[in-house]
Amino acid sequence: MKKIFYPLLLIALFACNSGQKQPVTETATAVPDSTAADTTTIAGDDAQAISDSQVDGMTAATSKPNEVILNGTITLPPQKNATVSLTMGGIVKHTSLLSGQFIQRGAIVATIENPDFITLQQTYLESHAQTEFLRTEYERQKALAANEAASQKKLQQSKADYLAMQSKLQSAAAQLSLLGVTPNSLLKNGIQQMLIVRAPISGYVANITMNIGKYMHSGDPLCDIIDKSGVMLCLTTYEKDIPRIKAGDGLVFHVNGMGDQEFSAVVVSIGQNVSQTNRSVEIYARITKNNPDFRPGLYVTARFLKNK
Repeated sequence: MKKIFYPLLLIALFACNSGQKQPVTETATAVPDSTAADTTTIAGDDAQAISDSQVDGMTAATSKPNEVILNGTITLPPQKNATVSLTMGGIVKHTSLLSGQFIQRGAIVATIENPDFITLQQTYLESHAQTEFLRTEYERQKALAANEAASQKKLQQSKADYLAMQSKLQSAAAQLSLLGVTPNSLLKNGIQQMLIVRAPISGYVANITMNIGKYMHSGDPLCDIIDKSGVMLCLTTYEKDIPRIKAGDGLVFHVNGMGDQEFSAVVVSIGQNVSQTNRSVEIYARITKNNPDFRPGLYVTARFLKNK
């Protein structure tokens, strides 16, 4: 009896195990089918996204077709950025400037002390006086020579002395003009002790390098003056977009730190040199309406008003 019971028990257990494994097999088969379908769908979306955008070969950046996005900064043209420097060195005796201060054209930037400046003024005044004397003598010798009352040698010597002194006078006058001193005012007011340095343009003071008592050599910069009324955009584009950009194209741009405010500009110049590092070109644009919050160096993002 026991011999018959054990085989029947084994058969029953085997049948139960087979019945439990069947649903698992069906589920395992269904899951890969669903996953494969999802994978196919995702792959198709990625392919479509890639086809809808272009990848820059140098920067790996993607952009929508028919749209050029430009990055750059606010900058100043050279004529709106003045560096105040010295033609003659000397010790700074006075300055009242602070960084960020607005200064008018012709206002005093600093006063400089240098004995050579006094010597130059003395040379001019002496040359002016000598020139007047030698000119009178030369005219007298010409009159005598015309009446054969004086030799040609004296006439020639008088002429040479007069022309040499006149040249010395003109040289001193030119040097004084470079220093901002008008020769006629020197004749009227006499020698001035300090060299006065004045602002060449109106604007905001920046990069001050001087202080009272510091000796500044000839050519050393005292400070910079920036005129923000002429700020521009310096933007960067890549060589693949150059044929689509021309002077006169309109732009809209956003300034970093100024929220969603949108400003406009017009392309005025396209650089001719292509950077060997990232194959980029600089583009300059004139801002249509200036904003007092614009500062050179602020980061901007720009796009064209119409599809290029």
